[in-house]
Amino acid sequence: MLPKGANLQKIRNGTRTYAVTPHLPGGFVKPEVLEKYAHVAREYGGTLKLTSAQRIMITGLKAEDIDNIWAELGMQPAMGFANCVRSVKICPGIAFCKRGKQDSVKLGLELDRRYIKKEMPSRLKIGVSGCPNSCSEAIIKDIGVIGTDEGWDVYVGGSAGAHPRLADKLIAGLDYDDTLRLIDTIVAYYKKHADIERLGQFIDRIGLEKFRADVLAAFAAGPAAPAPAAPAPAPASVPTAPAGGETGLKAGDAIAADSIIADIIRVYPETIPVLRGFGMGCLGCPSATGEALEKAAGIHGLEVRELITALNKVALKEEQQ
Repeated sequence: MLPKGANLQKIRNGTRTYAVTPHLPGGFVKPEVLEKYAHVAREYGGTLKLTSAQRIMITGLKAEDIDNIWAELGMQPAMGFANCVRSVKICPGIAFCKRGKQDSVKLGLELDRRYIKKEMPSRLKIGVSGCPNSCSEAIIKDIGVIGTDEGWDVYVGGSAGAHPRLADKLIAGLDYDDTLRLIDTIVAYYKKHADIERLGQFIDRIGLEKFRADVLAAFAAGPAAPAPAAPAPAPASVPTAPAGGETGLKAGDAIAADSIIADIIRVYPETIPVLRGFGMGCLGCPSATGEALEKAAGIHGLEVRELITALNKVALKEEQQ
């Protein structure tokens, strides 16, 4: 089991090292808090790493030190679901930047307050940029917001990683309140209808026009509007996931070392809690689309045979021996 509030970072010569990443909304940190980071890193032999999500990671830590580290930081462990709102990245906007057109700090901190660590179908990242220079990389975030002279433009479906996707513009020129309300609508629709998939994958599956029509109709109807009907099957022109991955796993088949993670959770969704229980929570990660169970187990430092046994007990409803 992972130490509470830590992530496994490295396994080298059988030794595991961990990292903690306290939450810093918008990357803002007081000097006295920064001094605590430096003290803890020095005391426990860690290294400080500035992350792309505007946080400060302390890495290179031992499992037995994690509880003491959180106590010395004076913080609760930064807990959350693996599939949750991971970060809200914020540029300086009009508060600090001469080129800013909108108050990205105000909007971004409110989005952070509403959504950070909230469970989602897959990981979800938000970017808020105060001008079209988009220093918070809003165009490669699941939900991106970019300030202009006319207001806020909202984008959906962006991601980087192994399968990068530029976000699609959903609507332009919203004021502050309507931007928050639209994002509420997007999140509610995504949570109601998506499988374990990033927002961009969900949009590609059901079609951008279907997504846009449903979300904007709900947005126009107001907060009390009924949820849109379930998405229709994807049009023929929209690529969908194949019926089976490289292993062609089908219902009734035993899960094996070369079974693809995406196939396992598609054919046997009841195995999701098992995978999460072993610490493999990022099931919406694009890498899972083509990653064999054996490879994923190795990355997470797990014994693949033990994992296979646990999965098949659920998938095939095998009796305890």
